[in-house]
Amino acid sequence: MNTEILGIIAMFAITLVIGIFLGKYIADVYGYKKTFLDKIFQPFENLIYKISGINPNKQMTWKQNMFAMLTINLVWFIIGFFILLNQSWLPLNPDGNPDMSPDLAFNTAISFLVNCNLQHYSGETGVSYLSQLYLMFLQFVTAATGMAAMAVLFKAFKDKTTTELGNFYDFFTKSIIRILIPISIVVAFILSANGTPMTFEGKDHITTLEGQKVDVSRGPAAAFVAIKHLGTNGGGFFGANSAHPLENPNYLTNMTEMVTQMIIPFALVFALGFYLKKRKLSWTIFTVMTIGFLALTVPNIINETNGNPLITQMGTDPHLGAMEGKEIRFGSAASAYWSIATTVISTGSVNAMHDSTMPLSGMNELLAMMINCFYGGCGVGILNYFIFIILAVFISGLMVGRTPEFLGKKIEAKEMKIAMIVALFHPFLILVGTALTAYLPEFGTKTLNNPGFHGFSEMLYEFTSSSANNGSGFEGLGDNTPWWNISTGIILLLSRFIPIIGPIAIAGLLAQKKYIPESSGTLKTDTATFGFMTLAVILLIAALSFFPALTLGPIAEQLQYFSK
Repeated sequence: MNTEILGIIAMFAITLVIGIFLGKYIADVYGYKKTFLDKIFQPFENLIYKISGINPNKQMTWKQNMFAMLTINLVWFIIGFFILLNQSWLPLNPDGNPDMSPDLAFNTAISFLVNCNLQHYSGETGVSYLSQLYLMFLQFVTAATGMAAMAVLFKAFKDKTTTELGNFYDFFTKSIIRILIPISIVVAFILSANGTPMTFEGKDHITTLEGQKVDVSRGPAAAFVAIKHLGTNGGGFFGANSAHPLENPNYLTNMTEMVTQMIIPFALVFALGFYLKKRKLSWTIFTVMTIGFLALTVPNIINETNGNPLITQMGTDPHLGAMEGKEIRFGSAASAYWSIATTVISTGSVNAMHDSTMPLSGMNELLAMMINCFYGGCGVGILNYFIFIILAVFISGLMVGRTPEFLGKKIEAKEMKIAMIVALFHPFLILVGTALTAYLPEFGTKTLNNPGFHGFSEMLYEFTSSSANNGSGFEGLGDNTPWWNISTGIILLLSRFIPIIGPIAIAGLLAQKKYIPESSGTLKTDTATFGFMTLAVILLIAALSFFPALTLGPIAEQLQYFSK
Protein backbone atom coordinates (compact mmCIF):
# COMPACT_ATOMS: atom_id res chain seq x y z
CA MET A 1 0.00 0.00 0.00
CA ASN A 2 2.90 2.36 0.70
CA THR A 3 4.06 1.78 -2.86
CA GLU A 4 0.62 2.75 -4.15
CA ILE A 5 0.68 5.99 -2.15
CA LEU A 6 4.15 6.79 -3.50
CA GLY A 7 2.77 6.26 -7.00
CA ILE A 8 0.02 8.81 -6.33
CA ILE A 9 2.49 11.36 -4.98
CA ALA A 10 4.69 10.79 -8.04
CA MET A 11 1.77 11.35 -10.40
CA PHE A 12 0.85 14.65 -8.75
CA ALA A 13 4.46 15.86 -8.61
CA ILE A 14 5.12 15.02 -12.27
CA THR A 15 1.92 16.78 -13.29
CA LEU A 16 2.87 19.89 -11.33
CA VAL A 17 6.37 20.12 -12.81
CA ILE A 18 5.15 19.64 -16.37
CA GLY A 19 2.25 22.02 -15.74
CA ILE A 20 4.51 24.91 -14.73
CA PHE A 21 6.72 24.63 -17.81
CA LEU A 22 3.74 24.02 -20.09
CA GLY A 23 1.99 27.05 -18.58
CA LYS A 24 4.91 29.27 -19.54
CA TYR A 25 4.81 27.89 -23.08
CA ILE A 26 1.04 28.40 -23.39
CA ALA A 27 1.34 31.98 -22.13
CA ASP A 28 3.98 32.63 -24.80
CA VAL A 29 1.75 31.09 -27.51
CA TYR A 30 -1.28 33.22 -26.62
CA GLY A 31 0.92 36.27 -26.01
CA TYR A 32 2.44 36.00 -29.51
CA LYS A 33 5.93 35.60 -28.11
CA LYS A 34 8.58 33.59 -29.88
CA THR A 35 8.87 29.91 -28.93
CA PHE A 36 11.36 27.24 -29.95
CA LEU A 37 8.66 25.45 -31.98
CA ASP A 38 7.57 28.39 -34.16
CA LYS A 39 9.48 27.20 -37.24
CA ILE A 40 7.69 23.86 -37.08
CA PHE A 41 4.12 25.02 -36.47
CA GLN A 42 3.92 28.39 -38.22
CA PRO A 43 3.73 26.90 -41.77
CA PHE A 44 0.79 24.69 -40.75
CA GLU A 45 -1.04 27.65 -39.24
CA ASN A 46 -0.43 29.77 -42.34
CA LEU A 47 -1.78 26.97 -44.54
CA ILE A 48 -4.98 26.72 -42.45
CA TYR A 49 -5.48 30.49 -42.55
CA LYS A 50 -4.96 30.53 -46.31
CA ILE A 51 -7.43 27.71 -46.99
CA SER A 52 -10.09 29.02 -44.60
CA GLY A 53 -9.70 32.70 -45.45
CA ILE A 54 -9.20 33.61 -41.79
CA ASN A 55 -7.34 36.80 -40.99
CA PRO A 56 -5.61 36.01 -37.67
CA ASN A 57 -4.69 39.66 -37.16
CA LYS A 58 -8.30 40.86 -37.13
CA GLN A 59 -9.29 41.78 -33.58
CA MET A 60 -12.75 40.87 -32.27
CA THR A 61 -14.95 42.16 -29.48
CA TRP A 62 -16.16 39.70 -26.88
CA LYS A 63 -19.49 39.38 -28.71
CA GLN A 64 -17.80 38.63 -32.03
CA ASN A 65 -15.58 36.03 -30.37
CA MET A 66 -18.58 34.29 -28.84
CA PHE A 67 -20.54 34.43 -32.10
CA ALA A 68 -17.63 32.78 -33.88
CA MET A 69 -17.52 30.07 -31.21
CA LEU A 70 -21.25 29.30 -31.46
CA THR A 71 -21.48 29.23 -35.25
CA ILE A 72 -18.52 26.91 -35.77
CA ASN A 73 -19.84 24.56 -33.06
CA LEU A 74 -23.19 24.41 -34.83
CA VAL A 75 -21.48 23.23 -38.03
CA TRP A 76 -19.60 20.50 -36.16
CA PHE A 77 -22.83 19.29 -34.53
CA ILE A 78 -24.65 18.95 -37.85
CA ILE A 79 -21.80 16.94 -39.38
CA GLY A 80 -21.54 14.66 -36.36
CA PHE A 81 -25.29 14.09 -36.19
CA PHE A 82 -25.32 13.05 -39.86
CA ILE A 83 -22.42 10.61 -39.49
CA LEU A 84 -23.88 8.88 -36.44
CA LEU A 85 -27.29 8.50 -38.10
CA ASN A 86 -25.75 6.94 -41.23
CA GLN A 87 -22.63 5.13 -40.02
CA SER A 88 -23.86 1.67 -41.13
CA TRP A 89 -23.40 2.46 -44.84
CA LEU A 90 -20.55 4.95 -44.54
CA PRO A 91 -16.93 3.72 -44.92
CA LEU A 92 -14.62 2.44 -42.15
CA ASN A 93 -17.15 0.12 -40.56
CA PRO A 94 -15.47 -3.33 -40.72
CA ASP A 95 -17.49 -4.72 -37.79
CA GLY A 96 -20.85 -3.69 -39.30
CA ASN A 97 -22.05 -1.51 -36.41
CA PRO A 98 -25.59 -0.18 -36.98
CA ASP A 99 -26.84 3.40 -37.22
CA MET A 100 -27.68 5.22 -34.03
CA SER A 101 -31.26 6.13 -33.23
CA PRO A 102 -32.04 9.86 -33.64
CA ASP A 103 -32.22 10.52 -29.89
CA LEU A 104 -28.94 8.67 -29.22
CA ALA A 105 -27.21 10.42 -32.13
CA PHE A 106 -28.50 13.75 -30.80
CA ASN A 107 -27.09 13.02 -27.35
CA THR A 108 -23.76 11.65 -28.61
CA ALA A 109 -23.08 14.47 -31.08
CA ILE A 110 -23.83 17.12 -28.46
CA SER A 111 -21.94 15.27 -25.75
CA PHE A 112 -18.69 15.12 -27.70
CA LEU A 113 -19.22 18.65 -29.00
CA VAL A 114 -19.37 20.11 -25.49
CA ASN A 115 -16.40 18.23 -23.99
CA CYS A 116 -18.59 15.91 -21.93
CA ASN A 117 -18.50 12.56 -23.79
CA LEU A 118 -21.48 11.23 -21.87
CA GLN A 119 -21.66 7.90 -23.67
CA HIS A 120 -25.06 6.24 -23.70
CA TYR A 121 -23.63 3.58 -26.03
CA SER A 122 -20.84 1.02 -25.58
CA GLY A 123 -17.76 2.30 -27.41
CA GLU A 124 -16.59 -0.60 -29.58
CA THR A 125 -20.08 -1.84 -30.47
CA GLY A 126 -21.89 1.48 -30.74
CA VAL A 127 -19.91 3.35 -33.40
CA SER A 128 -17.91 2.67 -36.56
CA TYR A 129 -14.26 3.65 -37.04
CA LEU A 130 -15.40 6.65 -39.10
CA SER A 131 -17.58 7.78 -36.21
CA GLN A 132 -14.72 7.18 -33.78
CA LEU A 133 -12.45 9.35 -35.94
CA TYR A 134 -15.00 12.16 -36.07
CA LEU A 135 -15.54 11.91 -32.33
CA MET A 136 -11.76 12.11 -31.94
CA PHE A 137 -11.82 15.26 -34.10
CA LEU A 138 -14.46 16.73 -31.78
CA GLN A 139 -12.25 15.95 -28.80
CA PHE A 140 -9.58 18.18 -30.32
CA VAL A 141 -11.87 21.06 -31.25
CA THR A 142 -13.91 21.11 -28.05
CA ALA A 143 -10.76 21.31 -25.94
CA ALA A 144 -9.43 24.07 -28.20
CA THR A 145 -12.76 25.91 -27.91
CA GLY A 146 -12.44 26.14 -24.13
CA MET A 147 -8.80 27.14 -24.36
CA ALA A 148 -9.54 29.84 -26.96
CA ALA A 149 -12.32 31.27 -24.77
CA MET A 150 -9.91 31.36 -21.85
CA ALA A 151 -7.34 33.18 -24.03
CA VAL A 152 -9.99 35.85 -24.72
CA LEU A 153 -10.35 36.25 -20.94
CA PHE A 154 -6.59 36.64 -20.58
CA LYS A 155 -6.54 39.30 -23.30
CA ALA A 156 -9.31 41.26 -21.56
CA PHE A 157 -7.13 41.88 -18.53
CA LYS A 158 -3.83 42.39 -20.31
CA ASP A 159 -4.65 45.81 -21.77
CA LYS A 160 -5.74 48.65 -19.52
CA THR A 161 -8.80 49.70 -21.56
CA THR A 162 -9.85 47.96 -24.77
CA THR A 163 -12.67 46.37 -26.75
CA GLU A 164 -10.25 44.29 -28.87
CA LEU A 165 -10.01 40.87 -27.29
CA GLY A 166 -8.01 38.89 -29.81
CA ASN A 167 -9.27 36.52 -32.47
CA PHE A 168 -11.14 33.36 -31.51
CA TYR A 169 -10.12 31.50 -34.68
CA ASP A 170 -6.45 32.34 -34.11
CA PHE A 171 -6.49 31.25 -30.46
CA PHE A 172 -8.40 28.13 -31.47
CA THR A 173 -5.97 27.18 -34.23
CA LYS A 174 -2.92 27.77 -32.04
CA SER A 175 -4.44 25.61 -29.30
CA ILE A 176 -4.71 22.65 -31.64
CA ILE A 177 -1.55 23.03 -33.72
CA ARG A 178 0.88 24.16 -31.04
CA ILE A 179 -0.43 22.45 -27.91
CA LEU A 180 -2.90 19.60 -28.37
CA ILE A 181 -1.52 17.76 -31.40
CA PRO A 182 2.17 17.62 -30.36
CA ILE A 183 1.45 16.35 -26.85
CA SER A 184 -1.17 13.88 -28.15
CA ILE A 185 1.40 12.35 -30.51
CA VAL A 186 3.80 11.72 -27.62
CA VAL A 187 1.07 10.21 -25.42
CA ALA A 188 -0.29 8.04 -28.26
CA PHE A 189 3.21 6.69 -28.90
CA ILE A 190 3.60 5.69 -25.23
CA LEU A 191 0.21 3.97 -25.23
CA SER A 192 0.82 2.17 -28.52
CA ALA A 193 4.24 0.97 -27.33
CA ASN A 194 2.54 -0.58 -24.30
CA GLY A 195 -0.16 -2.48 -26.18
CA THR A 196 -2.99 -0.06 -26.99
CA PRO A 197 -4.09 -0.89 -30.56
CA MET A 198 -3.64 1.53 -33.44
CA THR A 199 -5.14 -0.10 -36.50
CA PHE A 200 -8.09 0.11 -38.88
CA GLU A 201 -8.57 -3.65 -39.06
CA GLY A 202 -11.73 -5.19 -37.65
CA LYS A 203 -12.13 -7.60 -34.75
CA ASP A 204 -9.33 -10.05 -34.09
CA HIS A 205 -10.40 -13.70 -33.85
CA ILE A 206 -8.48 -15.46 -31.09
CA THR A 207 -8.63 -18.73 -29.16
CA THR A 208 -8.32 -18.47 -25.39
CA LEU A 209 -6.32 -20.79 -23.13
CA GLU A 210 -9.63 -22.52 -22.39
CA GLY A 211 -10.02 -23.27 -26.09
CA GLN A 212 -12.92 -20.87 -26.63
CA LYS A 213 -13.06 -18.63 -29.69
CA VAL A 214 -13.42 -14.91 -28.92
CA ASP A 215 -13.71 -11.80 -31.11
CA VAL A 216 -11.65 -8.91 -29.71
CA SER A 217 -12.41 -5.38 -30.90
CA ARG A 218 -9.54 -3.24 -32.11
CA GLY A 219 -9.21 0.11 -33.90
CA PRO A 220 -7.29 3.42 -33.80
CA ALA A 221 -7.54 3.49 -30.02
CA ALA A 222 -4.12 4.93 -29.07
CA ALA A 223 -4.74 8.24 -30.85
CA PHE A 224 -8.28 8.44 -29.47
CA VAL A 225 -7.25 7.76 -25.87
CA ALA A 226 -4.43 10.33 -26.02
CA ILE A 227 -6.68 13.29 -26.88
CA LYS A 228 -9.53 12.01 -24.71
CA HIS A 229 -7.30 12.65 -21.71
CA LEU A 230 -5.24 15.60 -22.87
CA GLY A 231 -8.38 17.50 -23.87
CA THR A 232 -10.18 16.49 -20.64
CA ASN A 233 -12.83 14.81 -22.81
CA GLY A 234 -12.93 11.32 -21.31
CA GLY A 235 -14.88 9.31 -23.89
CA GLY A 236 -13.89 5.66 -24.00
CA PHE A 237 -12.91 4.02 -27.27
CA PHE A 238 -14.07 0.82 -25.57
CA GLY A 239 -17.14 0.57 -23.38
CA ALA A 240 -15.18 -0.03 -20.18
CA ASN A 241 -13.18 3.17 -20.77
CA SER A 242 -9.73 3.21 -19.13
CA ALA A 243 -10.57 0.12 -17.10
CA HIS A 244 -10.31 -1.78 -20.42
CA PRO A 245 -6.96 -3.59 -20.77
CA LEU A 246 -6.47 -2.30 -24.31
CA GLU A 247 -7.15 1.34 -23.38
CA ASN A 248 -5.02 1.19 -20.25
CA PRO A 249 -2.80 -1.91 -20.28
CA ASN A 250 -0.55 -1.40 -17.22
CA TYR A 251 0.52 0.91 -14.40
CA LEU A 252 2.80 2.93 -16.70
CA THR A 253 -0.07 3.74 -19.06
CA ASN A 254 -2.25 4.46 -16.02
CA MET A 255 0.28 7.04 -14.82
CA THR A 256 0.61 8.44 -18.35
CA GLU A 257 -3.14 8.88 -18.73
CA MET A 258 -3.47 10.32 -15.23
CA VAL A 259 -0.77 12.93 -15.80
CA THR A 260 -2.02 13.69 -19.31
CA GLN A 261 -5.55 14.54 -18.23
CA MET A 262 -4.34 16.96 -15.55
CA ILE A 263 -1.42 18.80 -17.19
CA ILE A 264 -3.44 21.34 -19.19
CA PRO A 265 -5.77 22.28 -16.28
CA PHE A 266 -2.64 22.75 -14.15
CA ALA A 267 -0.79 24.58 -16.92
CA LEU A 268 -3.57 27.06 -17.63
CA VAL A 269 -3.57 28.29 -14.04
CA PHE A 270 0.13 29.07 -14.34
CA ALA A 271 -0.34 30.45 -17.86
CA LEU A 272 -2.62 33.10 -16.35
CA GLY A 273 0.20 34.25 -14.09
CA PHE A 274 2.81 34.27 -16.83
CA TYR A 275 0.51 36.01 -19.33
CA LEU A 276 -0.61 38.80 -16.99
CA LYS A 277 2.70 38.91 -15.09
CA LYS A 278 0.77 38.06 -11.94
CA ARG A 279 2.49 34.87 -10.88
CA LYS A 280 1.53 35.32 -7.23
CA LEU A 281 -2.13 35.42 -8.27
CA SER A 282 -1.78 32.16 -10.21
CA TRP A 283 -0.15 30.46 -7.20
CA THR A 284 -2.98 31.71 -4.97
CA ILE A 285 -5.54 30.25 -7.36
CA PHE A 286 -3.61 26.98 -7.68
CA THR A 287 -3.32 26.66 -3.90
CA VAL A 288 -7.07 27.11 -3.38
CA MET A 289 -7.80 24.57 -6.11
CA THR A 290 -5.31 22.10 -4.63
CA ILE A 291 -6.76 22.43 -1.12
CA GLY A 292 -10.18 21.62 -2.58
CA PHE A 293 -8.76 18.74 -4.61
CA LEU A 294 -6.96 17.18 -1.63
CA ALA A 295 -10.01 17.62 0.61
CA LEU A 296 -11.88 15.33 -1.78
CA THR A 297 -9.05 12.99 -2.77
CA VAL A 298 -7.62 12.03 0.63
CA PRO A 299 -10.98 10.78 2.03
CA ASN A 300 -11.58 8.75 -1.12
CA ILE A 301 -8.18 7.06 -0.87
CA ILE A 302 -8.86 6.26 2.80
CA ASN A 303 -12.39 4.99 2.05
CA GLU A 304 -11.32 2.73 -0.79
CA THR A 305 -8.11 1.36 0.76
CA ASN A 306 -9.90 0.46 4.01
CA GLY A 307 -12.25 -1.85 2.18
CA ASN A 308 -15.99 -2.41 2.27
CA PRO A 309 -17.07 -3.31 5.84
CA LEU A 310 -20.07 -5.32 4.65
CA ILE A 311 -17.86 -7.50 2.46
CA THR A 312 -15.25 -7.79 5.22
CA GLN A 313 -17.97 -9.15 7.53
CA MET A 314 -18.43 -11.99 5.07
CA GLY A 315 -14.87 -13.14 5.72
CA THR A 316 -13.10 -11.47 2.80
CA ASP A 317 -9.51 -10.26 3.33
CA PRO A 318 -9.68 -6.43 3.09
CA HIS A 319 -5.94 -5.71 2.77
CA LEU A 320 -6.25 -4.82 -0.95
CA GLY A 321 -9.06 -2.37 -0.18
CA ALA A 322 -12.56 -2.18 -1.65
CA MET A 323 -11.78 -3.95 -4.93
CA GLU A 324 -15.30 -4.34 -6.29
CA GLY A 325 -15.35 -2.67 -9.72
CA LYS A 326 -11.57 -2.05 -9.70
CA GLU A 327 -8.67 -3.46 -11.67
CA ILE A 328 -5.99 -5.36 -9.74
CA ARG A 329 -3.28 -3.91 -12.01
CA PHE A 330 -4.00 -0.42 -10.63
CA GLY A 331 -5.14 -1.08 -7.06
CA SER A 332 -7.64 0.67 -4.81
CA ALA A 333 -5.47 3.73 -3.99
CA ALA A 334 -4.66 4.69 -7.59
CA SER A 335 -8.29 4.09 -8.57
CA ALA A 336 -9.50 6.36 -5.77
CA TYR A 337 -7.05 9.07 -6.85
CA TRP A 338 -8.28 8.78 -10.43
CA SER A 339 -11.93 8.96 -9.33
CA ILE A 340 -11.48 12.49 -7.94
CA ALA A 341 -8.98 13.71 -10.53
CA THR A 342 -11.36 12.79 -13.33
CA THR A 343 -14.36 14.47 -11.66
CA VAL A 344 -12.56 17.57 -10.38
CA ILE A 345 -11.48 18.25 -13.94
CA SER A 346 -14.01 17.57 -16.69
CA THR A 347 -12.43 14.41 -18.09
CA GLY A 348 -14.90 11.86 -16.79
CA SER A 349 -12.84 8.85 -17.87
CA VAL A 350 -12.71 5.96 -15.41
CA ASN A 351 -10.22 3.22 -14.55
CA ALA A 352 -12.70 1.75 -12.05
CA MET A 353 -16.46 1.75 -11.75
CA HIS A 354 -17.67 4.74 -9.72
CA ASP A 355 -20.97 2.93 -9.15
CA SER A 356 -19.03 0.44 -6.98
CA THR A 357 -17.16 2.93 -4.80
CA MET A 358 -18.10 3.47 -1.17
CA PRO A 359 -21.08 5.83 -0.63
CA LEU A 360 -18.99 8.71 0.74
CA SER A 361 -16.51 8.26 -2.12
CA GLY A 362 -19.42 8.62 -4.52
CA MET A 363 -20.47 11.76 -2.64
CA ASN A 364 -17.00 13.25 -3.12
CA GLU A 365 -17.10 12.42 -6.82
CA LEU A 366 -20.43 14.23 -7.01
CA LEU A 367 -19.10 17.20 -5.04
CA ALA A 368 -16.11 17.48 -7.36
CA MET A 369 -18.48 17.98 -10.29
CA MET A 370 -20.97 20.10 -8.36
CA ILE A 371 -18.23 22.56 -7.35
CA ASN A 372 -16.78 22.32 -10.87
CA CYS A 373 -13.91 24.79 -10.49
CA PHE A 374 -11.02 22.95 -8.80
CA TYR A 375 -8.67 22.84 -11.81
CA GLY A 376 -11.61 22.17 -14.16
CA GLY A 377 -11.44 21.33 -17.85
CA CYS A 378 -9.39 22.82 -20.66
CA GLY A 379 -9.97 26.55 -20.32
CA VAL A 380 -13.38 26.33 -18.69
CA GLY A 381 -11.88 25.55 -15.28
CA ILE A 382 -10.37 29.04 -15.17
CA LEU A 383 -13.65 30.53 -16.46
CA ASN A 384 -15.65 28.81 -13.71
CA TYR A 385 -13.19 29.90 -11.03
CA PHE A 386 -13.29 33.45 -12.41
CA ILE A 387 -17.00 33.63 -11.55
CA PHE A 388 -16.23 32.85 -7.91
CA ILE A 389 -13.44 35.44 -7.89
CA ILE A 390 -15.96 38.07 -8.99
CA LEU A 391 -18.36 37.01 -6.23
CA ALA A 392 -15.61 36.92 -3.62
CA VAL A 393 -14.29 40.35 -4.63
CA PHE A 394 -17.75 41.87 -4.40
CA ILE A 395 -18.55 40.28 -1.03
CA SER A 396 -15.12 41.16 0.38
CA GLY A 397 -15.52 44.75 -0.77
CA LEU A 398 -18.82 45.02 1.04
CA MET A 399 -17.34 43.52 4.21
CA VAL A 400 -14.36 45.90 4.45
CA GLY A 401 -15.98 48.97 2.91
CA ARG A 402 -13.80 49.08 -0.21
CA THR A 403 -14.81 49.43 -3.83
CA PRO A 404 -14.82 45.94 -5.36
CA GLU A 405 -12.08 45.82 -8.00
CA PHE A 406 -10.28 43.02 -9.83
CA LEU A 407 -7.05 43.67 -11.73
CA GLY A 408 -7.76 47.40 -11.87
CA LYS A 409 -11.39 47.20 -13.00
CA LYS A 410 -14.40 48.13 -10.90
CA ILE A 411 -17.01 45.40 -10.47
CA GLU A 412 -20.54 46.78 -10.59
CA ALA A 413 -24.12 45.56 -10.66
CA LYS A 414 -24.12 44.29 -14.25
CA GLU A 415 -21.10 42.05 -13.72
CA MET A 416 -22.52 40.75 -10.45
CA LYS A 417 -25.85 39.84 -12.03
CA ILE A 418 -24.12 37.83 -14.75
CA ALA A 419 -21.87 36.12 -12.20
CA MET A 420 -24.82 35.11 -10.02
CA ILE A 421 -26.79 33.78 -13.00
CA VAL A 422 -23.84 31.61 -14.05
CA ALA A 423 -23.11 30.43 -10.49
CA LEU A 424 -26.74 29.41 -9.83
CA PHE A 425 -27.46 28.00 -13.28
CA HIS A 426 -25.29 24.94 -12.64
CA PRO A 427 -27.20 23.71 -9.54
CA PHE A 428 -30.50 24.71 -11.18
CA LEU A 429 -29.92 22.34 -14.11
CA ILE A 430 -28.78 19.47 -11.88
CA LEU A 431 -31.52 19.68 -9.27
CA VAL A 432 -34.42 20.39 -11.63
CA GLY A 433 -33.36 17.54 -13.93
CA THR A 434 -33.09 15.10 -11.03
CA ALA A 435 -36.39 16.22 -9.49
CA LEU A 436 -38.31 15.84 -12.75
CA THR A 437 -36.86 12.38 -13.35
CA ALA A 438 -37.71 11.23 -9.82
CA TYR A 439 -41.22 12.65 -10.19
CA LEU A 440 -41.82 10.80 -13.49
CA PRO A 441 -41.23 7.09 -12.74
CA GLU A 442 -41.98 5.98 -16.30
CA PHE A 443 -38.94 8.01 -17.43
CA GLY A 444 -36.64 7.82 -14.42
CA THR A 445 -37.02 5.25 -11.68
CA LYS A 446 -37.95 2.42 -14.06
CA THR A 447 -34.53 2.78 -15.71
CA LEU A 448 -32.69 2.13 -12.42
CA ASN A 449 -31.02 -1.19 -11.62
CA ASN A 450 -30.61 -0.19 -7.97
CA PRO A 451 -33.52 0.86 -5.74
CA GLY A 452 -33.52 3.23 -2.79
CA PHE A 453 -30.83 5.73 -1.94
CA HIS A 454 -28.27 4.41 -4.41
CA GLY A 455 -30.82 4.63 -7.22
CA PHE A 456 -31.38 8.29 -6.38
CA SER A 457 -27.59 8.81 -6.44
CA GLU A 458 -27.49 7.31 -9.95
CA MET A 459 -30.01 9.84 -11.23
CA LEU A 460 -28.32 12.72 -9.41
CA TYR A 461 -24.93 11.64 -10.76
CA GLU A 462 -26.16 11.53 -14.37
CA PHE A 463 -27.44 15.11 -14.33
CA THR A 464 -24.43 16.32 -12.34
CA SER A 465 -22.07 14.72 -14.83
CA SER A 466 -24.01 16.29 -17.71
CA SER A 467 -24.06 19.78 -16.22
CA ALA A 468 -20.36 19.62 -15.30
CA ASN A 469 -19.41 18.49 -18.84
CA ASN A 470 -17.84 15.44 -17.20
CA GLY A 471 -19.30 12.30 -18.73
CA SER A 472 -18.59 9.72 -16.03
CA GLY A 473 -21.53 7.84 -14.59
CA PHE A 474 -22.96 5.53 -11.98
CA GLU A 475 -23.50 2.85 -14.56
CA GLY A 476 -26.32 1.04 -12.83
CA LEU A 477 -28.50 3.39 -14.85
CA GLY A 478 -30.22 2.31 -18.09
CA ASP A 479 -29.54 5.64 -19.78
CA ASN A 480 -30.06 4.86 -23.48
CA THR A 481 -33.69 5.97 -23.57
CA PRO A 482 -35.33 8.96 -25.29
CA TRP A 483 -35.84 10.66 -21.90
CA TRP A 484 -32.23 10.40 -20.79
CA ASN A 485 -30.81 11.13 -24.24
CA ILE A 486 -32.89 14.26 -24.82
CA SER A 487 -32.97 15.67 -21.27
CA THR A 488 -29.23 15.32 -20.73
CA GLY A 489 -28.58 16.54 -24.27
CA ILE A 490 -30.38 19.82 -23.54
CA ILE A 491 -28.53 20.20 -20.24
CA LEU A 492 -25.24 19.50 -22.01
CA LEU A 493 -25.80 22.39 -24.41
CA LEU A 494 -26.92 24.89 -21.78
CA SER A 495 -24.24 23.95 -19.25
CA ARG A 496 -21.46 24.23 -21.82
CA PHE A 497 -22.06 27.55 -23.47
CA ILE A 498 -23.67 29.71 -20.77
CA PRO A 499 -20.71 29.20 -18.36
CA ILE A 500 -18.39 30.20 -21.22
CA ILE A 501 -20.37 33.19 -22.50
CA GLY A 502 -21.06 34.56 -18.99
CA PRO A 503 -17.42 34.96 -17.87
CA ILE A 504 -16.37 36.29 -21.28
CA ALA A 505 -19.20 38.83 -21.13
CA ILE A 506 -17.98 39.97 -17.69
CA ALA A 507 -14.40 40.15 -18.96
CA GLY A 508 -15.53 42.13 -22.02
CA LEU A 509 -17.46 44.60 -19.90
CA LEU A 510 -14.55 45.04 -17.48
CA ALA A 511 -12.06 45.46 -20.34
CA GLN A 512 -13.98 48.51 -21.60
CA LYS A 513 -13.80 50.26 -18.22
CA LYS A 514 -11.21 52.77 -17.15
CA TYR A 515 -8.18 51.16 -15.54
CA ILE A 516 -7.76 52.05 -11.86
CA PRO A 517 -4.14 51.87 -10.66
CA GLU A 518 -3.50 49.81 -7.55
CA SER A 519 -3.33 51.83 -4.32
CA SER A 520 -3.25 51.27 -0.57
CA GLY A 521 -7.05 51.00 -0.63
CA THR A 522 -7.12 48.28 -3.31
CA LEU A 523 -8.33 44.87 -2.21
CA LYS A 524 -5.47 42.49 -2.99
CA THR A 525 -6.58 39.29 -4.70
CA ASP A 526 -3.26 37.44 -4.59
CA THR A 527 -3.11 36.88 -0.84
CA ALA A 528 -3.87 33.88 1.34
CA THR A 529 -6.73 35.81 2.96
CA PHE A 530 -8.48 36.41 -0.34
CA GLY A 531 -7.79 32.82 -1.39
CA PHE A 532 -9.54 31.62 1.75
CA MET A 533 -12.42 33.98 1.03
CA THR A 534 -12.82 32.57 -2.47
CA LEU A 535 -12.76 29.02 -1.13
CA ALA A 536 -15.41 29.92 1.45
CA VAL A 537 -17.68 31.38 -1.25
CA ILE A 538 -17.25 28.25 -3.39
CA LEU A 539 -18.04 25.89 -0.52
CA LEU A 540 -20.94 28.01 0.73
CA ILE A 541 -22.68 28.01 -2.63
CA ALA A 542 -22.06 24.28 -3.11
CA ALA A 543 -23.23 23.41 0.41
CA LEU A 544 -26.40 25.46 0.24
CA SER A 545 -27.28 24.21 -3.21
CA PHE A 546 -26.51 20.50 -3.01
CA PHE A 547 -26.49 19.31 0.61
CA PRO A 548 -30.22 18.43 0.68
CA ALA A 549 -29.86 16.30 -2.46
CA LEU A 550 -26.72 14.59 -1.15
CA THR A 551 -28.52 13.62 2.06
CA LEU A 552 -31.11 11.74 0.01
CA GLY A 553 -28.43 9.82 -1.88
CA PRO A 554 -24.88 8.96 -0.77
CA ILE A 555 -25.18 10.24 2.83
CA ALA A 556 -28.31 8.19 3.49
CA GLU A 557 -26.67 5.18 1.83
CA GLN A 558 -23.61 5.54 4.08
CA LEU A 559 -25.87 5.57 7.16
CA GLN A 560 -27.28 2.26 5.98
CA TYR A 561 -23.78 0.79 6.19
CA PHE A 562 -23.51 1.76 9.87
CA SER A 563 -26.94 0.32 10.63
CA LYS A 564 -26.06 -3.14 9.37
